[in-house]
Amino acid sequence: MTQTLGSPQTDSLPSPQRKAENWLTGFADALAARDIPRAASMFAATSYWRDLIAFTWNITTTENPDGVARRLEATLGDVDPANFALEEPPEEADGVITAWFTFETAIGRGRGLARLVEEDHETKAWTFLTTMYELKGHEEPRGTHRPMGAEHGINPDRMTWAEKRAQEEAELGTTVQPYVLVIGGGQGGIALGARLRQLDVPALVIDNHPRPGDQWRGRYKSLCLHDPVWYDHLPYLKFPDNWPVFAPKDKIADWLESYVKIMEVPYWGSTTATSANYDPATKEWTVEVDRDGERMTLHPKQVVLATGMSGKPNVPQLPGQEVFRGEQHHSSQHPGPDAYAGKRVVVIGSNNSAFDICGALWEYGADVTMVQRSSTHIVKSESLMEIGMGDLYSERALAAGVTTEKADMIFASLPYRIMHEFQIPLYEKMKERDAEFYERLERAGFWLDFGEDESGLFLKYLRRGSGYYIDVGAADLVAGGEVELAHGQVERLTEDSVVLADGTELPADLVVYATGYGSMNGWAADLMGQEVADKVGKVWGLGSDTAKDPGPWEGEERNMWKPTQQEALWFHGGNLHQSRHYSLYLALQLKARHVGIPTPVHELAEVNHLS
Repeated sequence: MTQTLGSPQTDSLPSPQRKAENWLTGFADALAARDIPRAASMFAATSYWRDLIAFTWNITTTENPDGVARRLEATLGDVDPANFALEEPPEEADGVITAWFTFETAIGRGRGLARLVEEDHETKAWTFLTTMYELKGHEEPRGTHRPMGAEHGINPDRMTWAEKRAQEEAELGTTVQPYVLVIGGGQGGIALGARLRQLDVPALVIDNHPRPGDQWRGRYKSLCLHDPVWYDHLPYLKFPDNWPVFAPKDKIADWLESYVKIMEVPYWGSTTATSANYDPATKEWTVEVDRDGERMTLHPKQVVLATGMSGKPNVPQLPGQEVFRGEQHHSSQHPGPDAYAGKRVVVIGSNNSAFDICGALWEYGADVTMVQRSSTHIVKSESLMEIGMGDLYSERALAAGVTTEKADMIFASLPYRIMHEFQIPLYEKMKERDAEFYERLERAGFWLDFGEDESGLFLKYLRRGSGYYIDVGAADLVAGGEVELAHGQVERLTEDSVVLADGTELPADLVVYATGYGSMNGWAADLMGQEVADKVGKVWGLGSDTAKDPGPWEGEERNMWKPTQQEALWFHGGNLHQSRHYSLYLALQLKARHVGIPTPVHELAEVNHLS
């Protein structure tokens, strides 16, 4: 940008455009002059700068002008930001100017979103998002950089594409070591594998299931995505426009398997990592794996645990489990309803999996009781789609020019500290719209909540990853009494029943523990030892000091998609939206390390909780 503050070139522009141009120019000039106090003064007294690796090689949020100053003092010299420019005409609504912009750093190119407000008669930044989307000299081979594919001309030593792929598969893990080992081949690991493939980072994705998608195929047969299709695309290859809004599990499984093949993701099925140890001297992992019965040793430089956001299943240890004569299993191992027609089933839990399983069992004629141990947030799927997500992820959003990529950036630009302020009004609308539905549930005795601050589903998910159900029909069974409802903690099992703390006895042939999951660092403990798990600390949560998300405030998801206290160990996962969006930033961090670009990490989070 070349215009200066208040220049004739900008004075004739519409007010939002002029204000945004002037702010961005002034900010760029302050950075170029290394005038940190001036740059920090351009942020509002209450303001938030979220950075996705562009300035900090981290995913982190700083607050207020003093936080901006600290960040710039630590990073400005190395980052050398320049060439700030508006990407499209800014818009103004309710006194807030929204400005999309691009910029460059010494080693990369970035994109950002600023929300500008008037404070003390000056335009200042309220929220400020900076992201890196590519490394200079290491651009992805797409668009104008796409590969030629066919090699024209005459070459007696020519290898076909199929021959090259066969050679690569034969060498990987034997004569050629992966730079990155991704442990976990669900949608998260696959998305990251595709990103690393496009960035030419030697990587290998392993999973203990035989085929990609088996993580979905093996679940109860009524399982489907509860998030709509516009929210769930994978990188590079979107679902076709005739894909169902809510895809059944086996359709998703087939898509994932096809995706691995089309995107040429190096993938080993039937492979289990049994141990992993890091040598800080050689900066290399030694990972022992069992590949379909064959013991192998891999030596990656980086390890990513993509074993699922939810971590290890929480299976309660209860007196009497050893004498119970029926079946009992965790919801993650539930095979479906087919074998339980006419059986008495007790499902312990009242969140997504519990409702799905109860609904499917009821359809097959089982006598089902749900045990609710604490209150649950429920939102009807139709209301969530229309009110909660429609402006960002829907056909309506696409018609308004909000692509998936743009929606991801808008969502990322909302600092977690104030996200509840945007969510509460949406859930107030849903309460009003579905008042009769909620009244029926409460009359049936169901304990409802909308989060501790009434902010609903997204904040519950971000804070704790549990405590909610997106209703696709099963809540009506509870409201109508078709699925019986019991309350309280489970005290013990007898030979043929579940006994609650108040003495209530529930006859059972099957007990399903829909009791959730632990922190992802439980997988690290199994694989790398408790010392590494404790060094990393709890994974997931914001430090909101709400249920299952203890303080202090951390401002970002703990340990996700960014450097951890354990060198060369990363965590990747979340829902399909997060796997898609954040896999880019994780892949760029890994690529930079692979090619030797310096990656000084700033604002590395401290460990406040071990699990």
